[in-house]
Amino acid sequence: MTGLIAGAWRHCRISLISAVVLAAVSGCASSGGSIEDVVAPVAPTTEKYAAIVVDVKSGKMLYGANVNELRYPASLTKMMTLYMLFEAMDEGRVSRTDLIPISRNAAARPPSKLGLKAGQSIPVDTAIRVLVVKSANDVATATAEFLGGGSEDRFAQLMTAKARTLGMTRTVFKNASGLPDSDQVTTAADMAILSIALRRQFPHYYGYFQQKEVTVAGRTIKGHNKAMDMIPGADGLKTGYTRASGFNLATSVRHQGKSVVGVVMGENTSAIRNARMAALMSAYVKKAK
Repeated sequence: MTGLIAGAWRHCRISLISAVVLAAVSGCASSGGSIEDVVAPVAPTTEKYAAIVVDVKSGKMLYGANVNELRYPASLTKMMTLYMLFEAMDEGRVSRTDLIPISRNAAARPPSKLGLKAGQSIPVDTAIRVLVVKSANDVATATAEFLGGGSEDRFAQLMTAKARTLGMTRTVFKNASGLPDSDQVTTAADMAILSIALRRQFPHYYGYFQQKEVTVAGRTIKGHNKAMDMIPGADGLKTGYTRASGFNLATSVRHQGKSVVGVVMGENTSAIRNARMAALMSAYVKKAK
């Protein structure tokens, strides 16, 4: 009976969080991209450009450009991979000390990667840190196989199903890493939903996203989320890049009582992406409740 009650409460909690998250981007349900206030341009926008800034407390979209247009998530995908891992930890199916085995398939993933060999393993806690900081594709695939009964394809189906429960209506996942796949798509609005869900559902794990480096086997690996150092109150989330996607970034900011989440997608360089996010946050955090 206790297990049934706990399960019911968990389902109720997720439903409540999903409702709040959906409300937070309810302003994105229009044709996508009306902009009342224009941020001073950092650089000309590209055809791939999409961006959103959401006031988490009020649910108001403070800025939006192409928010519902399909884009490639690149390594923003790993935010959902981590969501699934955090959920498994909360449900007691996985612990931080469990070892994730590295298959031949996982070891063969192209960079960015940690470079683990088939037959090795990595603790869950270290895997989380490496996914956040290094954005390692080999570790993402290994995590997918670990949680997906040995199949990354199966895990991707579970990721897509989870996206639907969160209200991410246009997102489809085909892998756990964000490596190129023409059928793996998302939107800026959907990535904002996921960013807010990670903050609300897993505050006890959210500190992982604040990390700027990780040490593995005596080797310290620096992260490349430079926006963290550029934006007052920035407390994490994720970068991403493939040639097809352009440079993507999801950023959470909590500053002077304000709470916002921003997503920028499709920039030509990481420097422009970071500068664009910094400009958006500078302009719109102060407009939050």
